[in-house]
Amino acid sequence: MTATVPIGEFSRLTYLSVKALRYYHDIALLEPAAIDPGSGYRRYSVDQVPAAHLIRRLRALDMPVAEIRTVLGAADPTARDAALRAHLLRMEEELNRTRDVVASLRALLAPGTRALQVEYRSTAAFPALTVTDGVARADIGPWCGSAFALLYRTLAAAGVAPTGPGGATYSAAWFAEDAGEVTAYIPVPPGTRGPLPAAAGTHPAPMLAELPGGRFAVAVHEGGFEDFDRSYGALGSHVAAHDVSLPEPIREIYLAGPDLVDDPAGYRTEICWPIR
Repeated sequence: MTATVPIGEFSRLTYLSVKALRYYHDIALLEPAAIDPGSGYRRYSVDQVPAAHLIRRLRALDMPVAEIRTVLGAADPTARDAALRAHLLRMEEELNRTRDVVASLRALLAPGTRALQVEYRSTAAFPALTVTDGVARADIGPWCGSAFALLYRTLAAAGVAPTGPGGATYSAAWFAEDAGEVTAYIPVPPGTRGPLPAAAGTHPAPMLAELPGGRFAVAVHEGGFEDFDRSYGALGSHVAAHDVSLPEPIREIYLAGPDLVDDPAGYRTEICWPIR
């Protein structure tokens, strides 16, 4: 017969406070093995110690209670491990984001300012395969990743080779309202005709379109996107002092990004500011 212990003793076995154990009982996360009907005293089985240890660690990792309940209730180790791996991946992504923000803040606080080289470029209209959608600022990273994957799959299925690096255009609303129209594009050879073979994806269907030409003030942002605002600020300030900004979408060209470089420190992005 499995031994049982009162809640105070179980607290010592598990490093969980009595208050925490009562809370986990109330929300049906870790229920006592038995409750005395007269006194209401809780008793726990020593077989519950591993589950309590797991709960303690998962709560330390900020796993939501609903997900912990899924882990504890998993019918087999495979389902349990999949839920744990998904949470650990989210934690690692958040840790990486925090490190990037800390590095960006340290750079911002460092004495002096980064010199930004600005060049001027006039471009003609050119054909491209595009995906256009309304995108929230918070979703732009995953959106761009899946949009470009869809564009490249579509071109590969059609046997069409890109004629240059991919890019994206960002509407004024995207900046002003934290959500707005974004167009991801990949340049294609003149004369490319559609419709191209459809490639599976969650985005609107890729379309062949002509991206308009124009005159731009151009600067290159080196590295990841946590301090992208500093490059935007420097380029936009230069334009304000020396040029006339136009309300057309700002264009970014991804010279080296996640599909080419593993380390974000190696990313290179051209920011093309439309000017008169």
